[in-house]
Amino acid sequence: MKIFVLEQTKGLGTYQSIYTMKVQLTKQFDFEMAHALMNYDGHCKNIHGHSYKLYITIEGEPNPDTNSSKCGMVMDFGDLKRIVHENIIDTYDHALVLNEKAVFENTLNTKLIRTSFQPTCENMLIYFYELLKDKLPEGVKLCKLRMYETATSYAELVI
Repeated sequence: MKIFVLEQTKGLGTYQSIYTMKVQLTKQFDFEMAHALMNYDGHCKNIHGHSYKLYITIEGEPNPDTNSSKCGMVMDFGDLKRIVHENIIDTYDHALVLNEKAVFENTLNTKLIRTSFQPTCENMLIYFYELLKDKLPEGVKLCKLRMYETATSYAELVI
């Protein structure tokens, strides 16, 4: 393990490598999505929507390269935002998600996504993990996803 000790050189920070530590970063994403649970015995069998809050946590070592614009970063938050938007938010925001076996005629020409699984919060997290796991830079790993379906209810996937 190495840790980076910040030294001051003429007002500029430089890193001296002693041993490395892993640092976790978390970014929040908000999106609106509707779903219905096929064969469910409660209210959620009906089409309904949620204001989801998705938290993506990554882990890695801060970049020690003092010549890099990313020096001191595990990953640029802007890069993480772009990856999550391209792979999840842009597709699922304001979409209706249904199991592919559910009978539904899309007469409204809505943004409909069919899944091979029941679109529960738990299953969506597992699927989102699969979408993201190979999209991160080398040395950065996805370590946790948490998604709030309501203000008091969430699912969490710890990898």
